[in-house]
Amino acid sequence: MVKKLLHTRMRVNDLERTVSFYEQALGLKVSRRHTSPRGAQLAFLKTPNSEEEIEICQLPNSPLVQVQPDLMHLAFAVDNMESFVAELKTKGFVLSDGPSKSSSGSVIAFIDAPEGYEVELIQHS
Repeated sequence: MVKKLLHTRMRVNDLERTVSFYEQALGLKVSRRHTSPRGAQLAFLKTPNSEEEIEICQLPNSPLVQVQPDLMHLAFAVDNMESFVAELKTKGFVLSDGPSKSSSGSVIAFIDAPEGYEVELIQHS
Protein backbone atom coordinates (compact mmCIF):
# COMPACT_ATOMS: atom_id res chain seq x y z
CA MET A 1 0.00 0.00 0.00
CA VAL A 2 1.33 3.45 -0.89
CA LYS A 3 1.92 6.09 1.75
CA LYS A 4 1.25 9.34 -0.14
CA LEU A 5 1.39 11.11 -3.50
CA LEU A 6 4.81 12.66 -4.09
CA HIS A 7 4.62 14.27 -7.51
CA THR A 8 2.93 14.29 -10.90
CA ARG A 9 5.07 14.38 -14.05
CA MET A 10 4.17 16.31 -17.17
CA ARG A 11 6.37 16.04 -20.26
CA VAL A 12 6.72 19.24 -22.27
CA ASN A 13 8.46 20.51 -25.39
CA ASP A 14 9.89 23.67 -23.80
CA LEU A 15 10.88 23.31 -20.15
CA GLU A 16 11.82 26.95 -19.59
CA ARG A 17 8.61 28.32 -21.13
CA THR A 18 6.50 25.97 -19.02
CA VAL A 19 8.36 26.69 -15.79
CA SER A 20 8.06 30.42 -16.46
CA PHE A 21 4.28 30.07 -16.93
CA TYR A 22 3.79 28.28 -13.60
CA GLU A 23 6.04 30.76 -11.78
CA GLN A 24 4.53 33.91 -13.31
CA ALA A 25 0.87 32.97 -13.67
CA LEU A 26 0.40 30.86 -10.54
CA GLY A 27 3.28 31.83 -8.27
CA LEU A 28 4.72 28.31 -8.00
CA LYS A 29 8.41 27.97 -7.08
CA VAL A 30 11.07 25.65 -8.47
CA SER A 31 12.28 23.49 -5.59
CA ARG A 32 15.02 21.70 -7.55
CA ARG A 33 16.32 20.90 -11.03
CA HIS A 34 18.41 18.07 -12.36
CA THR A 35 19.08 15.82 -15.32
CA SER A 36 17.79 12.25 -15.12
CA PRO A 37 19.93 9.21 -16.01
CA ARG A 38 18.06 9.14 -19.39
CA GLY A 39 19.07 12.74 -20.08
CA ALA A 40 15.71 14.33 -19.30
CA GLN A 41 15.81 17.88 -17.99
CA LEU A 42 13.64 18.03 -14.87
CA ALA A 43 12.23 20.89 -12.81
CA PHE A 44 10.14 20.26 -9.70
CA LEU A 45 7.57 22.90 -8.78
CA LYS A 46 6.35 23.42 -5.23
CA THR A 47 2.77 24.46 -4.65
CA PRO A 48 1.85 26.56 -1.59
CA ASN A 49 0.23 24.56 1.23
CA SER A 50 0.87 21.22 -0.52
CA GLU A 51 3.52 18.58 -0.06
CA GLU A 52 3.08 17.18 -3.58
CA GLU A 53 5.15 18.61 -6.40
CA ILE A 54 4.70 18.96 -10.14
CA GLU A 55 7.60 17.51 -12.12
CA ILE A 56 8.12 19.18 -15.49
CA CYS A 57 10.16 17.04 -17.89
CA GLN A 58 11.76 17.81 -21.23
CA LEU A 59 13.06 14.61 -22.80
CA PRO A 60 15.57 15.14 -25.62
CA ASN A 61 15.14 13.26 -28.90
CA SER A 62 11.55 12.28 -28.16
CA PRO A 63 8.35 12.92 -30.14
CA LEU A 64 6.73 16.32 -29.66
CA VAL A 65 4.16 16.56 -26.90
CA GLN A 66 0.67 17.01 -28.33
CA VAL A 67 -1.86 17.27 -25.50
CA GLN A 68 -5.32 16.12 -26.50
CA PRO A 69 -8.25 18.35 -25.46
CA ASP A 70 -9.54 17.55 -21.98
CA LEU A 71 -6.90 14.85 -21.45
CA MET A 72 -5.95 15.98 -17.95
CA HIS A 73 -5.69 19.08 -15.82
CA LEU A 74 -4.24 20.37 -12.59
CA ALA A 75 -6.59 22.15 -10.17
CA PHE A 76 -5.57 24.89 -7.75
CA ALA A 77 -7.59 26.65 -5.06
CA VAL A 78 -7.72 30.45 -5.08
CA ASP A 79 -9.14 32.69 -2.35
CA ASN A 80 -10.81 35.26 -4.61
CA MET A 81 -11.36 34.47 -8.29
CA GLU A 82 -12.08 38.05 -9.31
CA SER A 83 -8.82 39.42 -7.89
CA PHE A 84 -6.83 36.40 -9.08
CA VAL A 85 -8.10 36.84 -12.65
CA ALA A 86 -7.41 40.58 -12.52
CA GLU A 87 -3.81 39.85 -11.46
CA LEU A 88 -3.45 37.31 -14.29
CA LYS A 89 -4.56 39.97 -16.78
CA THR A 90 -1.97 42.48 -15.51
CA LYS A 91 0.67 39.80 -16.20
CA GLY A 92 -0.62 39.21 -19.73
CA PHE A 93 -2.44 35.91 -19.14
CA VAL A 94 -6.02 35.24 -20.24
CA LEU A 95 -8.48 32.59 -19.20
CA SER A 96 -9.51 29.92 -21.68
CA ASP A 97 -12.89 29.43 -19.94
CA GLY A 98 -14.91 31.00 -17.12
CA PRO A 99 -15.17 32.17 -14.50
CA SER A 100 -18.44 30.36 -13.97
CA LYS A 101 -20.38 29.08 -10.99
CA SER A 102 -20.51 25.30 -10.50
CA SER A 103 -23.49 23.35 -9.18
CA SER A 104 -21.79 23.25 -5.76
CA GLY A 105 -21.60 27.04 -5.65
CA SER A 106 -17.86 27.22 -6.28
CA VAL A 107 -16.47 29.52 -8.95
CA ILE A 108 -14.25 27.84 -11.53
CA ALA A 109 -12.10 29.05 -14.39
CA PHE A 110 -9.47 27.60 -16.69
CA ILE A 111 -6.20 28.85 -18.12
CA ASP A 112 -4.11 26.94 -20.64
CA ALA A 113 -0.49 26.23 -19.83
CA PRO A 114 2.10 25.82 -22.58
CA GLU A 115 1.72 22.56 -24.53
CA GLY A 116 -2.06 22.77 -24.02
CA TYR A 117 -2.32 21.38 -20.50
CA GLU A 118 -5.34 22.88 -18.73
CA VAL A 119 -5.13 24.49 -15.31
CA GLU A 120 -8.35 24.76 -13.32
CA LEU A 121 -8.76 27.52 -10.76
CA ILE A 122 -11.34 26.97 -8.03
CA GLN A 123 -12.77 29.42 -5.51
CA HIS A 124 -14.70 27.23 -3.09
CA SER A 125 -18.11 28.48 -1.95
